Amino acid sequence: MACHLAIAGVTGAVGQEFLSILEARDFPFDTLKMLASSRSKGKKITFKGKEYIVEELSKDSFAGIDIALFSAGGGRSKEFGPAAVQAGAVVVDNSSAFRMDPEVPLVVPEINPEAIRQHKGIIANPNCSTIIGIVPVWPLHQANPVKRMIVSTYQAASGAGAAAMAELETQSRDILDGKPAVCNVLPYQIAFNCFNHNSALEPSGYNEEEMKMVKETRKIFACPDIAITATCIRIPVMRAHCESINLEFTDPMTPDQVRDLLSTAPGVTVMDDREHNRFPMPIDASGKDDVYVGRIRQDESLPDNRGINLWVAGDQLRKGAALNAVQIAEKLLET
Repeated sequence: MACHLAIAGVTGAVGQEFLSILEARDFPFDTLKMLASSRSKGKKITFKGKEYIVEELSKDSFAGIDIALFSAGGGRSKEFGPAAVQAGAVVVDNSSAFRMDPEVPLVVPEINPEAIRQHKGIIANPNCSTIIGIVPVWPLHQANPVKRMIVSTYQAASGAGAAAMAELETQSRDILDGKPAVCNVLPYQIAFNCFNHNSALEPSGYNEEEMKMVKETRKIFACPDIAITATCIRIPVMRAHCESINLEFTDPMTPDQVRDLLSTAPGVTVMDDREHNRFPMPIDASGKDDVYVGRIRQDESLPDNRGINLWVAGDQLRKGAALNAVQIAEKLLET
């Protein structure tokens, strides 16, 4: 089944990744409409041998559209997403605008694809750090329910957009040339540095990124009682997030059992070579679809072998954003 497709925010980092993934996966479409802000109106983009003219995103952009992939920011999603639904499109939204709306499915296809059928016109794509963290945790949780999850993230510049990636590159060059680092996009120097994730701090002292991981994981797992705490940090890496994940299980779980479960888990590649001290790195995951998992080891601070430590790496622009949305769109075509 083919469809009439629109991409809102096509000129951004995730928008460009949409195009790369649609082409690589040979996503079937009859027509494609490329949408962005007024700044990009008229820009020409060549895709699959055809030249497209970027149109300005408006409430009138979605006539005849079946699926609209949104990565234009939460404000634009709230403004234009309902108009797309009104026009008959199903919106797959990459922003945080609708994720915690109880009427909107929050979907990772490897975990809860059945939730797609519950949509009322909008399907939310989870936060990048949430997706990358829970794709490998889910098969373990199914086998042995997770009681508590402690996550520390090491998040790439790409999570703050194409401008932040460019700033990392510019600052790195400038510092190596003996010039000062100029901060125009991120609040602090990102080159050769790391800092608390650049989302707003809540009164509790947690930042919004950390609370997204907590709330979204509970919703996707349909497990409101799972105990989760997170610490999210921005690091000077271009596009792949890493996460240290500590899991406390209901029953005993050994590293060998974890490796066995993850060796056949969809969307997961195990890279756990203790002999050569070789575990997932951002350069392994960049440009790849799978989440890479290693450093699989027993948490010896917990009794009865109920604790496991993992280290994961995943491409923030692909599985953390665009790929997950395209996988949802593929599932829509199957229904």
